[in-house]
Amino acid sequence: MQTNLVWHPTAVQSRERRDLYGHHPCLLWYTGLSASGKSSIANAVDRILFERGCATYLLDGDNVRHGLNADLGFDPDSRSENIRRVGEVAALMLDAGLIVGCAFISPYAAERQRVRALAKGYFVEVYVDTPLELCEQRDPKGMYRRARAGDIADFTGISAPYEAPGAPEIHLQTASLAIDEAAARVVQWLEQHQLIPAIETE
Repeated sequence: MQTNLVWHPTAVQSRERRDLYGHHPCLLWYTGLSASGKSSIANAVDRILFERGCATYLLDGDNVRHGLNADLGFDPDSRSENIRRVGEVAALMLDAGLIVGCAFISPYAAERQRVRALAKGYFVEVYVDTPLELCEQRDPKGMYRRARAGDIADFTGISAPYEAPGAPEIHLQTASLAIDEAAARVVQWLEQHQLIPAIETE
């Protein structure tokens, strides 16, 4: 840890950004097994919010590993560092006033808790709860098949644990929810908690 660094306050304050954008910043953290539907739901929510004029950005697990975290593997230490870096980037985006979506397996509760602390009260845990057998049926990239064959080590849900959230802000049981229904529930939660303006109906 560097000891000769000083945090420099910015000229534009968080309150000013909220007034400009018309909504509060928040971090929507989508967690769940591979192929649970995290990215699909996160993208659907991002589209809804964007079309309503919200300032948003979506950080997806696979996309981040093409650049920011291209040097990391999938061993436990690398996965922990992956989440740490993403949490730091998301915290900067929150400071910029954005609604940030993050779709990451993030299997360990302690790592999600560290990101929650970085978000300083703007963290919304979205548990995309999809049964393992359904995730394996989907398996769009063939990852479960390879993990079952022993070709992939430390694969969450097969050879590595997934610690399900105990009390997520939003719990989506996707075996009985379509993507658009799940996305609507996330947006509704944001409205009910006054993070975004509710749409007035006649």
